[in-house]
Amino acid sequence: MKRKINTRQSNEVNAGSMADIAFLLLIFFLVTTTIINDQGIMVKLPPYEDMVVPPPPIPNRNILSVKLNKENALLVESENLDISQLKETTKNFILNPTGSDQLARSPKQAVVSLQNDRETSYKAYIAVYNELKAAYEELWDTRSLQVYGKDYKHLALKEQRDIRNQIPQIISEAEPTNF
Repeated sequence: MKRKINTRQSNEVNAGSMADIAFLLLIFFLVTTTIINDQGIMVKLPPYEDMVVPPPPIPNRNILSVKLNKENALLVESENLDISQLKETTKNFILNPTGSDQLARSPKQAVVSLQNDRETSYKAYIAVYNELKAAYEELWDTRSLQVYGKDYKHLALKEQRDIRNQIPQIISEAEPTNF
């Protein structure tokens, strides 16, 4: 008697290397994917304190009031101002070159108070904040050129700290409200 040889092929798929291929693909995508870094405004927040200590009184002449309403209109000291004029207005307020009684007594005492409406667009808020920061950066550059003869960015950390002590960046952000 002849025995029949099974000529039928097996329906199984060899999946032994499938796990290896999936693992290699996973490693490939992890290595080649770029991770997006968080971007935002670099602001140093004050440390948390349990006790509520009222802030020291600040004379009104040392406060530059900057407000953004829900229509994204900029109000500086309750007067409409174009955003292109904000940097120069802020620099003038901080330095007070004419010795005016309406401007800050000294750069160390100057406070920029920023307040916005709850419906202010984020784009307008960032534009105003950037102008305020740019005003301080230009003041630091000017002072560093006067004192050290170099741009602020090229100074040593100790020298930068000295410039920031002469012209401290004090931007006070109030809670958003409904104007």
